[in-house]
Amino acid sequence: MKRARIAAAAGLLVLAAGCTKRVPADLINKLPYDYRIELLEAENDFALAIDRLDEAQAEILHTRDTLRRAKERLSAAESETGRAETKASQEVATLAVDEADARVAFLRARQAVNVKTEGVQKKSLRCAEARFEQARMVVARKAKVEGSESLRPEEFDAQVKECDADVAELKAEMKEQNDDAAAAKDAWEKHKTALARKTFDARASPYVE
Repeated sequence: MKRARIAAAAGLLVLAAGCTKRVPADLINKLPYDYRIELLEAENDFALAIDRLDEAQAEILHTRDTLRRAKERLSAAESETGRAETKASQEVATLAVDEADARVAFLRARQAVNVKTEGVQKKSLRCAEARFEQARMVVARKAKVEGSESLRPEEFDAQVKECDADVAELKAEMKEQNDDAAAAKDAWEKHKTALARKTFDARASPYVE
């Protein structure tokens, strides 16, 4: 199952860019079993990179659904302000709108982080593939498989180094989104606390999750 997922992911990466230098399959097929075992760690890392990308994409879908519900909550809170009859209920309704609005702002900021994270994981998956191919090259040359002498280690090393540098750059570029999300979360927490205090019990309040 793991190797099937790796093969499928490698195929998608080829379609997406087609630039990763690969070890010909016929060389790997010639490897003795003892040498194939040496590829297990690289295979596991590749599989983990696939899982991380799956998780990042699942988080985008989850946050998208949560944001939709938060917008519905904001709309309901706004409607409630028009039905508030007393000063106290009006204050609660206003705080509920502020909390719901802050929640939407936070979720939008978090989704921006999620999208950036997906980009990092996509590039990280390509890096995992590059390291996998690097490991295959090393093992093929170590086993002295016929044809492996034509593989150039410096080319495989260079693509790993370049890919890792790209990932580091993408992560550095996420600082603004992470800072925005942190600030939005702090703002939401303040509004949530204010609403909870006004309604006396945060856990029992219909306005606070």
